[in-house]
Amino acid sequence: MITRRTLLRGVLAAGATAATGAVLAACSDGGADPLRLAAGEEGGFFWEFAQLTAAAAERAALPVRIVPLRTAGSMENLAALASGEAELALSLADAAVSAMEAGAAFTALGKVYENYMQLAVRADSGITDTAQLRGTRISLGATGSGAELTGERILDVLGLAGPEDVTRLHLSMTDAGQALRDGTVDAVLWAGGVPTPSFADLGIPLRLLDLSAELELLRVRFGPRYEPVLIPPGTYGQQTSVATIGLANLLLADPSVSDDAAGAIVEVLIDHAAELVPDQATGSQFLDRQSLIVTAGVPLHPGAAAAYRRHHG
Repeated sequence: MITRRTLLRGVLAAGATAATGAVLAACSDGGADPLRLAAGEEGGFFWEFAQLTAAAAERAALPVRIVPLRTAGSMENLAALASGEAELALSLADAAVSAMEAGAAFTALGKVYENYMQLAVRADSGITDTAQLRGTRISLGATGSGAELTGERILDVLGLAGPEDVTRLHLSMTDAGQALRDGTVDAVLWAGGVPTPSFADLGIPLRLLDLSAELELLRVRFGPRYEPVLIPPGTYGQQTSVATIGLANLLLADPSVSDDAAGAIVEVLIDHAAELVPDQATGSQFLDRQSLIVTAGVPLHPGAAAAYRRHHG
């Protein structure tokens, strides 16, 4: 089980190598000050949202330029903030709150979207529910992803916390999808939009496992930030809707980001919301004034708070 101490140690240690794992997206200079946004894997929800936000900011002629960074996900993004390799980051709410409680220092610009935890097996697998996962090979997301943290919590409430209970692999979404198709893993857990291209385009039907029981256990153990959501029928070839776990993702900022820059980004989130909808956005979006400020206890950046006050009157 990942503790607060090991979480923060992992965030800080990952920060030392975040620069080698993060890749700058191509972006014209435009004379504006660059803010690096630690995002996620190419083809994933975080990466798509980061690109859309950067493009919207450029069209709005902001005094800042958002430069997305490719990363493994939430944990690596938090590490990038801690190490100074990024000024902005996207993170699942549980990873952000756990890092903050462990002593990490950052602020929030807003709660922007809801990611879905998705646990899938091949449709021709004999695994039909989570009670059958003992002894299987499971990909819990790439090392440094938010799915890794949430996945370990799910295994913990299932009584599968030990290394002898399941074989853990940490694959990118692309590699995990291929491994599931090839039969080299039995199950894959990831956090993403619906549908996630790496799994929707495999060419084989998948079976999504119901996580409603695990949701209730997670809420008792870790708090109400885990929400009930449904994945619609036919998303990955399944015939019925499937209950799973929703997790808000937060747009975070280092406290050193200027008030003007933070406020300008909030203006984009509010005034250009329609331009920030990824293709894989079946899940709820929170790009309205009331929802954006509900940041799971992570304090708003002062510049963001001032911008929200201007909009709320």
